[in-house]
Amino acid sequence: MQAGDWYSCRDPELEALQHNARCALHLHNTAAPDPGCALSPALSNLFADHGAGCFIETPFHCAYGINITLGSNVYLNAGCTILDTAPVRIGDRSMLGPGVQIYCAQHHKDTSLRAQGMERASPVTLGTDVWIGGGAILMPGVTIGNGAIVGAGSVVLRDVPSGTTVVGNPARKLPR
Repeated sequence: MQAGDWYSCRDPELEALQHNARCALHLHNTAAPDPGCALSPALSNLFADHGAGCFIETPFHCAYGINITLGSNVYLNAGCTILDTAPVRIGDRSMLGPGVQIYCAQHHKDTSLRAQGMERASPVTLGTDVWIGGGAILMPGVTIGNGAIVGAGSVVLRDVPSGTTVVGNPARKLPR
């Protein structure tokens, strides 16, 4: 999975990791807000790494959690989903609007292999000071450069250079 090769998402080891994530997500999504705690302990212990001052609104969903790395002061609004079958890195001071979805997995196009749970995964990376508008979808393998903006509802299929604003489906660069 980590190498980007085809794997079965029904592997017992992966199912155990998904179960662990579901338990942590349940704790995060049902806990009373703690104004003194930036990142809930359940997610803090689940994620690969995180900087100081991160905050994730509820509800939140991820596939494994162990592949997510957050920089400092990252904010994820309500309803974000990160399907982290590959590494997902979100840089310092980046903000994701409500309902943002980050996908790393791509299911097999062959129906018999897809029925067996075959998929592969590509990492998604967000630089520093990135702003992702509500309802945007980031597809497997994309990199969003430092200071870039992705407009609400956009579907990002390709890398977004630093300092660029993209909108639409598929997301395209806005003229200056």
